[in-house]
Amino acid sequence: MTNYVPEALPRPTNAAPWAKVDAKKTLRIVLASTLPAATAALLAISFGWQFEFALLAVFLPLQLVAGLWLGTVTAGKRGRGDALLVIFTVFFSALVLVLLMSVLWSVVSNGAAAMSWQFFTQNNVYVSANTSLEYGGVGHSIIGTVLIVGLATVVTVPLGILIAVYLTETRGKTRGLIRTLIQAMSGLPSVVSGLFVYAAFIVTGITQYAGWAGSLALLPLMLPTVSRIAEESLRLVPADLRSAAVGLGAPNYRAFLQVVMPAAKSGLVTAILLGIARIIGETAPLVLTTFAAATTSVNIFNGPMSTLPTYLYGFISDPSIQSAQRAWGAALVMLILVGVLFTAARVMTRSRVGKTTKKIGK
Repeated sequence: MTNYVPEALPRPTNAAPWAKVDAKKTLRIVLASTLPAATAALLAISFGWQFEFALLAVFLPLQLVAGLWLGTVTAGKRGRGDALLVIFTVFFSALVLVLLMSVLWSVVSNGAAAMSWQFFTQNNVYVSANTSLEYGGVGHSIIGTVLIVGLATVVTVPLGILIAVYLTETRGKTRGLIRTLIQAMSGLPSVVSGLFVYAAFIVTGITQYAGWAGSLALLPLMLPTVSRIAEESLRLVPADLRSAAVGLGAPNYRAFLQVVMPAAKSGLVTAILLGIARIIGETAPLVLTTFAAATTSVNIFNGPMSTLPTYLYGFISDPSIQSAQRAWGAALVMLILVGVLFTAARVMTRSRVGKTTKKIGK
């Protein structure tokens, strides 16, 4: 019996078409991408045009023409729509990215001049508009922000999660009404919330300017974010997990508390952090309810209390250079706090996903 030796077949000439490089097509893409930018830059430099005018009046029309030509040559008439979609997507995405980076760079570059240890620890007692940056800071405003946002979080988070549980776990007749109210609250202007608390509690004499009034004004702004994200997190939990727990004899409440809630833990944490990030920079409600204090106050139920937004608002309207730098410094501190919250939300979500993946693999 002879041994069979398989014979190697020749590789087809049309194998792996995606690996082949079409030199003409590559050249067309390069020309369609660089010529409009080069032409717009040349005209802007020659005639002294503003960057915005050259971008919108020269570059974008030329890029559209080049994209339509490239789409037509490459894929015929059906390639024109794809070319327009790619151009508009890339152009406006890059435009938004440039605007975002410019704002970020402005805050960091201008706020860095005020950064120092005393800026984080001192208050504004005996500090005027022209006082050197070596004295005074946002220490009292950081404490006020933590207290006011913390009180709003303590009240809002349980209420928001309970609303999410009611919308996902029950079949009550009022679910539609509650969901409509939550969606309406998400579009509520922050100044309206502040005006309501100001008119209902401060003007009537029930209370004076106080930190808890600011927390009360922030409640309707934070509640929609927490409840909607928590609702979506609970809906993403597979129904098989609940069915398995109920099938093993667990009551509905134990199946929810011991199976559904742990599975949605990362989403609930994200809802809380995004809710805090939503209200930490609100200015109008706090200006109307907490006023502004130059001293450090830890009593949230009595007297005015300074926060980072009101600190920024108070100094940005002053024409002196020192006041403007203090306002930029407060903006940078708020930016750092929001960045820490969003980073924490991402890290907690990723770690939870990684642990779940490892458990499934085992």
